[in-house]
Amino acid sequence: MTIPLQTTPVYTDVQSLNKLKYASDENSPETLRFVAEQFEAIFLQMMLKSARSENNDDGLFDNQQTEFYQDWHDKQLAINLASGKGIGIADMLVRQLQMSGVDEQKTDKAGELFTVDDIIRQAPAAVTPISIQKIPEPAVSLNTPQEFVQHLWPHAKAASEKLGVAPEVILAQAALETGWGKKINQRASGESSYNLFNIKADGRWPGESVSVATLEFRQGVAVQETAKFRAYDSYEESFADFVSFIKTGPRYQPALAVANDAQSFTRELSAAGYATDPEYANKIMKIATGESLRNALELIKI
Repeated sequence: MTIPLQTTPVYTDVQSLNKLKYASDENSPETLRFVAEQFEAIFLQMMLKSARSENNDDGLFDNQQTEFYQDWHDKQLAINLASGKGIGIADMLVRQLQMSGVDEQKTDKAGELFTVDDIIRQAPAAVTPISIQKIPEPAVSLNTPQEFVQHLWPHAKAASEKLGVAPEVILAQAALETGWGKKINQRASGESSYNLFNIKADGRWPGESVSVATLEFRQGVAVQETAKFRAYDSYEESFADFVSFIKTGPRYQPALAVANDAQSFTRELSAAGYATDPEYANKIMKIATGESLRNALELIKI
């Protein structure tokens, strides 16, 4: 019998998870999967808590009640993300345990079934540093300019420090490329490619890619084409690759030379062939100096 994670008690810490006991008639692949999903939920909650603590600045509404609701929200989000397909940690744990002989046939000397300790002992081997780095970023809402700016501003600032370009310009370019995050290329599975700058995947790109229809301008005429674009596991990776793409591309060196001047930078970026749209630079600057970005920055108190 399949055990839905979302319909069970909320086990989002190891101490509570260790209280799970299974009778002999529950010794099944579904049980193994259930415990692995519980561990994945714990891991995800730890990630969310860590991310929140890194970005937790003292604010007007920081109090014990707010912290309680944030913690509750993190627990529910972790469970939702871990349910069903999850993000892959449960799958890795199940494979690791099965390869180690911890399956529905395994019993110890006392005839007891596998325990949560089996999961925890195997977790370090299954969840390696490499696999943790490749965990896709949990989906966030980018339905409005404010949500777009609020979530991506720290990444834009980090990219700005490396390129010398104003973060507003970098965000404006990402907003132009993705319609403020509403038109990010999707993988065949429906998951986001996290490609905010629509960098194409040519022979130099060793990672994943997605094929999508794109509008290109050929000799001033708009033409519908299909092209491959790079795919990432997070928005942070997208910004990092954008920085690398610009800094290491010989044709973008003239743009970097005038990075402190937004208009000159976008003009040189367009002239170097970053996009085929002849109005590309003007469109970036229109967003960078526009009301939507300005209001979004004011609302998040930047």
